[in-house]
Amino acid sequence: MAPHVTAQHLSRTACLYVRQSTLQQVLENTESTARQYALRERAVALGWSDERIIVIDQDLGHSGASAADRLGFQRLVADVGLGQVGLVLGLEVSRLARNSSDWHRLLEICALTQTLILDEDGLYDPATFNDRLLLGLKGAMSEAELFVLRARLQGGLLNKARRGALKLALPIGFCYTPGDQIVLDPHLQVQATIRELFATFHQTGSAFATVRHFQQAHLPFPHRLRSGPQQGELVWGEVQHHDVLRILHHPGYAGAYVFGRTHTTKTADGKLHVQDLPRPEWLVLVPNAHVGYITWEEYEQNEAQLLMNSQAYAPQRFSPPREGPALLQGMLMCGRCGERMTVRYHQRAKQRIVPDYLCQSDSIAHGRTPCQRIPGAAFDRAVGELLIKQVTPATIALTLAVQEELAQRSVEAQRLRHLQVERAQYEANLAQRRYRQVDPDNRLVATVLEAEWNTKLRELEEARTTEEQYRTLDQQTVSADDRVLIGELPEQFARFWQHPQTTARERKRLVRLVIEDVTVHKGDQIVAHVRFKGGATHTLHIPLPPPFAHSRFTAPETLAAIDRLLDDYTDAQIAEQLNQQGYHTFDALCFQAMHVYQLRRKHGLVDRYTRLRARGLLTAEELARQQGVAVQSIWRGYHLGRFVGVPYNDRGSCLFVAPIKESSAEFR
Repeated sequence: MAPHVTAQHLSRTACLYVRQSTLQQVLENTESTARQYALRERAVALGWSDERIIVIDQDLGHSGASAADRLGFQRLVADVGLGQVGLVLGLEVSRLARNSSDWHRLLEICALTQTLILDEDGLYDPATFNDRLLLGLKGAMSEAELFVLRARLQGGLLNKARRGALKLALPIGFCYTPGDQIVLDPHLQVQATIRELFATFHQTGSAFATVRHFQQAHLPFPHRLRSGPQQGELVWGEVQHHDVLRILHHPGYAGAYVFGRTHTTKTADGKLHVQDLPRPEWLVLVPNAHVGYITWEEYEQNEAQLLMNSQAYAPQRFSPPREGPALLQGMLMCGRCGERMTVRYHQRAKQRIVPDYLCQSDSIAHGRTPCQRIPGAAFDRAVGELLIKQVTPATIALTLAVQEELAQRSVEAQRLRHLQVERAQYEANLAQRRYRQVDPDNRLVATVLEAEWNTKLRELEEARTTEEQYRTLDQQTVSADDRVLIGELPEQFARFWQHPQTTARERKRLVRLVIEDVTVHKGDQIVAHVRFKGGATHTLHIPLPPPFAHSRFTAPETLAAIDRLLDDYTDAQIAEQLNQQGYHTFDALCFQAMHVYQLRRKHGLVDRYTRLRARGLLTAEELARQQGVAVQSIWRGYHLGRFVGVPYNDRGSCLFVAPIKESSAEFR
């Protein structure tokens, strides 16, 4: 019996711990595994019986860098802590642990429970100083060896990456040739889809707008499966926002070879945390290493645009045009503090949405009142009128260029949809050939292939329907004749601007082609300094709109028109005349008889009855007494055209013009 082994040790079990770092080592390094299992004979030689020797080998294929995911090691520590183990066997310290904290924790527990440790070199008692010191040194060397191996491997990878020869997982749109060269994906639809994504972002300036374009146009997006039985296969689905951001941020699409863009750390619970590094901290960046979809300059412009779109980090704000009616959204600068102004909308006349421009960055930060609030309706109208006056043939040419770009984009989207039809046609033909090659009597296989064929046929029909639907929609865009008409004279721009079918988004896009920004200051009047593209400036002086209470007053011109019309018309007739002459109520509604009645009562306008009486017209009773006839005779004569009656209300009530006395004999 060895000097350290006692009867107390032999009364407990002996645990043989077997581990290999990877599954590849388990399959290839069989000799090392056999040597570990052979330690069982050492335990038998020390006096342990076979039935009291436990082999723990469930950690085969697990790294010893941490005990977080090693269930076998956790079981070993638990049994040692319960005092059930008299001897722990391991080929070397690195098999048990390559982490000093895990190793010293095991040593501490073994010392407390009088458990021995055996490796290929000898038998140790962790409770004694010399053995404890030697085991501690072996654990430190094992941990250092792990760092040396890792540094050696990382150095080889980094050296290969600096030459651009390290094979990395390629983003969608690229693939390797048999000679390990990076080329564009030979699938034409994949190439066209990636180019459509970059073109859409260049046109809209927004990743979200790019996603919306793909969804509205029903354009599928490709993905390569990274794992599973179908690894490497191409699948199509809907594009998501993170897909667009990943492509826009990836320098590989500009033809650059990049390595070390992220830094990975491990938390206390064993989870990995991946952090993006700024460009100066990238380990390897080799420009123009392979073909790309865009140039490096375009990649830089995309990065700058994404930075500006990020409200949390952008030094300035220049939003892409959105659907709201605010013409200068994202372009208005406060003339007091220099901050960019935001937009707030409120409702007028139950349906009309009116914008206000608000400078509130300082109020949000320090709890103060807003710096400036600019009413947006009159302000936008003045800027629109200025734009129409300042438009030149060069500006019209820019507008036509936008229309041409939209038409080209429609053609490109239609080409992508046609490629989708071709791919669906190929898959349907392939499924058909598979079905026809199977033995008809083998119904188990034939049924599956027939169902697959039917599925592919349905997908083909859906692709054709989508292509035809959008071909019809694309034909409804602005025609070539319309573009020629717009380009003939600058006055045509005013027609396009004021056309009711021109949306607010289109107007804002046109504004961004001409105007750089607008600085506004509100005092006795609104002073706006408009800076055009190229540096030209223009100053606008816009009167302040009346207070809200005054805005509910009827204009004096409208009251004067009502007073003038009361001489000749009733309330309903006056309302009709006002609508024909372009008058509206204070809340921009059409006039009705009730409105006229309320206004003349409120403002003390003399009603039509009083006016007619002042002109000498008589009531039916007065005319009957004058003529010496019954009242019914007066009305009968009025309907027969014998008397002239003038209506003074909308119910048909009349006042009458006194006739010549000789005619009264006819009604007696």
